[in-house]
Amino acid sequence: MHALMRTDNGLGLLMRLNWDRALSVVTIFLALTAGAWFGSL
Repeated sequence: MHALMRTDNGLGLLMRLNWDRALSVVTIFLALTAGAWFGSL
């Protein structure tokens, strides 16, 4: 049971790190898209 809880905790940490990375990638993509749109006006 203790090993299962440790695995779940590690998985939660991995998900939080991946979520943070995915959010930063989406933010950069939106910034580039907005820049291209403003440049085309």
